[in-house]
Amino acid sequence: MRHVYSLDQVTLSQPSVVTIGVFDGVHRGHHYLLTQLVDQARANHQTAVVLTFFPHPRIVISGNQSRFYLTLPEAKARIMEALGVDLVITHPFDDSVRQIRAASFVETLLENLNLRSLWVGADFTLGYQREGNVDFLQAAAHRHGFELRVVDMMDAGGERVSSSRVRDALSNGDVTEAARLLGRSYRIAGRVVKGAGRGHTIGFPTANIEVPNEQAIPAHGVYICQAMFDQTQIPAVTNVGLRPTFDGTGSSTIEAHLLDFSGDLYSHPIELDFVARLRGEQKFSTPQALIDQINRDIDQARIILGRTQACT
Repeated sequence: MRHVYSLDQVTLSQPSVVTIGVFDGVHRGHHYLLTQLVDQARANHQTAVVLTFFPHPRIVISGNQSRFYLTLPEAKARIMEALGVDLVITHPFDDSVRQIRAASFVETLLENLNLRSLWVGADFTLGYQREGNVDFLQAAAHRHGFELRVVDMMDAGGERVSSSRVRDALSNGDVTEAARLLGRSYRIAGRVVKGAGRGHTIGFPTANIEVPNEQAIPAHGVYICQAMFDQTQIPAVTNVGLRPTFDGTGSSTIEAHLLDFSGDLYSHPIELDFVARLRGEQKFSTPQALIDQINRDIDQARIILGRTQACT
């Protein structure tokens, strides 16, 4: 699969099936659409193309929003590659793109992507002042001889799924519901950086993970995770929050205690898949009370992960 960062970098000789959208999270509804698109492309010897945007148009129009994205561009492209997409174009979205007329945008799709079939949602729009709605595109399809397919963002079971629903679940700490909507556990990725070192002092060393400011994180609390480090999956208990027992100030941190692991993690990349929420973040009266609770958290995590693995 190819992943490029501008529509201008592409000139396809083979006809293509194209869908356009942000596809943040690449959730179950996206999976269903993309699987059908890839199947049609394969059947007709065409290229399966996703044209997406970064930054999110909502952020460009409304202003910066921290912790917004479910997937950043590279992670999004990797998920799409696994679904069989041939080409992902992450086009930069800015004010100049907002000013492009819809007719001009369609002409670029025809010229650069050799467009034969365009798949969009019922409320899709493109171009200046959102003029390129479905009615406009249907007329353009008739005029230029390509197929327009209007699709609903539902999964194979008929449930309407949206990125906003996933964000809402994460903001409530419901990583189980987020995983159900995504079709996989919610994942964050970052590099391990130096922390305060308090985990070592109480016998539970943690990896302090620096996650890009743009990526959404679950609500403050303690979670069961599966960590991926150096191509090895390791169970973990992860705290998202402000460490209220010690200071309770500053920005949110993500600290993962990897179970039965004693290697050096500092400066290495690590990924965390959120499996379940154990509890909310608490302030304990003494460090010993915190230690006792962490031991209970670890015991519960082992039980839940054991049940999960037994069911797979």
